[in-house]
Amino acid sequence: MEKMNHSSAEAETIEPLRYLSKGEVAAIETELLRDYRFGQQQLIEIWGQACALAITKAYPLSSLAKKQPTVLVICGPDQNGSIGLVCARHLRIFEYEPTIYHPKRSSQSLHQDFTVQCEKMDIPFLSYLPTEVQLINDAYNLVIDAMLGPEADCANIKEPYSGILVTLKQIKTPIASVDVPSG
Repeated sequence: MEKMNHSSAEAETIEPLRYLSKGEVAAIETELLRDYRFGQQQLIEIWGQACALAITKAYPLSSLAKKQPTVLVICGPDQNGSIGLVCARHLRIFEYEPTIYHPKRSSQSLHQDFTVQCEKMDIPFLSYLPTEVQLINDAYNLVIDAMLGPEADCANIKEPYSGILVTLKQIKTPIASVDVPSG
């Protein structure tokens, strides 16, 4: 068998990182729902699990600063919030200790189902988000932003999310977003 020798000139060039536009994301989602016949619940499950897996790669248990592998998941009322709930469930399976802050629960049955699943897995829900920034820094290794999706109008974010964003801008704990960062 012949050995292959590759010079650095023959090495593949790495393309620069490119983000999808809102329109491209919407087109992909529409194609998955319409042409490939995925259900909304399937897609949210896939996205939530993918987010959890990405977090385990970026923040492995062995790398966490605190003894307890605590993670705060902040969920909004729409699809990003549902993805955050699924992400929290999977992180629990991967031996992280998620806590969910979910200030405005959705009336959508799918969102409610994801909430019940988290409750049945004994994932705690906070009734309020501490405004004392140091409490968040001391309690959590990571904050997961699952509040607002790309459809959010950043110039018109209402309470409680505008207040949450003020708090998050002050914390030292790393923040991972399930989509574009809120705010």
